[in-house]
Amino acid sequence: MSVVEYNVINEKKSAAAEQTAGSRGRADKKHKAHERDIFRRIRTRDVSRVARQLATLLRAGMSLVPALSALVEQSRGVKARDNHLAEITEQVAHDVNSGSTLANALGKHPKVFSNLFVNMVAAGETSGTLEEVLFRLAEILEKRVNLAAKVKSAIAYPLMMVVVAVAVVVFLMSVVVPSITEIFIEMNRTLPWPTIMLISTSDFMRTYWTLIAAAVCLAFFGAVAAYRTEKGRLYADRTKLKLPLFGGLFLKLEVARLSRTLGILLVSGIPILSALDIAKQVIQNRVIAGALDSVKDLVSKGDAIANAIRKTGLFPPIVHHIITTGQASGNLEEGLINIADMYEDEVELTTKTLTSLLEPVILLFMGAVVGFIVLAILLPIFDINQVL
Repeated sequence: MSVVEYNVINEKKSAAAEQTAGSRGRADKKHKAHERDIFRRIRTRDVSRVARQLATLLRAGMSLVPALSALVEQSRGVKARDNHLAEITEQVAHDVNSGSTLANALGKHPKVFSNLFVNMVAAGETSGTLEEVLFRLAEILEKRVNLAAKVKSAIAYPLMMVVVAVAVVVFLMSVVVPSITEIFIEMNRTLPWPTIMLISTSDFMRTYWTLIAAAVCLAFFGAVAAYRTEKGRLYADRTKLKLPLFGGLFLKLEVARLSRTLGILLVSGIPILSALDIAKQVIQNRVIAGALDSVKDLVSKGDAIANAIRKTGLFPPIVHHIITTGQASGNLEEGLINIADMYEDEVELTTKTLTSLLEPVILLFMGAVVGFIVLAILLPIFDINQVL
């Protein structure tokens, strides 16, 4: 080969490399722009679906890159969220095809694939059990979504009833009551105390409704702003665990989420300290996350995990007893998953019980308020009939 031919070939390679780098740079810029705009719209359920579908394709015998390409094609749909997910999956497939590991490719999208997801995938790639790890990840995410949905439904239904009740009372006090009580006032008669209280309350609401609305808005936005601070979030999370009816439910939800995540991380071969660090990221309550930091610190100093959990004083006694038994028998992972199963069942039962109990309580309260309004209106009418 002559020097001229060698230089021509090198120039062609350089041009191709520059073109590839340019297209990759444009793709990266496009990818980062999508990260800013769309990542928050991708739900946990969508990520769970991707994990399960990828695991199924790998188990069917497909190699990784064709399986990811199949997911891209599957995700291309009518919904904008699916298109966004397809673009992310396509970027992951491109990185894997360029020589990156799947874990590293997923790690470039931290707002979609959590540290838990990436670390478990890395463990699966190292141990050669990627399909099993993906199925476990899908199970974790699905159970997390289902548990959160049950708790939200237990809270949302009573809350919706309270909002409706307040709206009905406000309508009665601001529209219906004034038109009726004006008749009693014009008659210039002595009114019963329930009627006087009703008229005074109605007049106050009609006169100062702007101040009331402003106070409610100020309280709401003030609470939101305080919740966004570290101290406010810590205070709110501590208060959640002390609520009369819902505190136990929130604790059970977090214990179930933590136990399942920690158990599956240990099954996947991740060391206990790393597993505790990763599992902390799935905890949404700052108080429990702080307790998990204490557990990790004690375990790093040589303490048993069951004893470390007991020393926090936050987790139910049955948790550290089951973990103690699991450590003694060498089945710590199984013990943790059993704890998760137990508390997931309890969360489901508790949500059903709370919903069935709160509904009649709210209805009774609403009936009492409306009944008082009706009574306050009828009493003067009875007095007038007796005089006539």
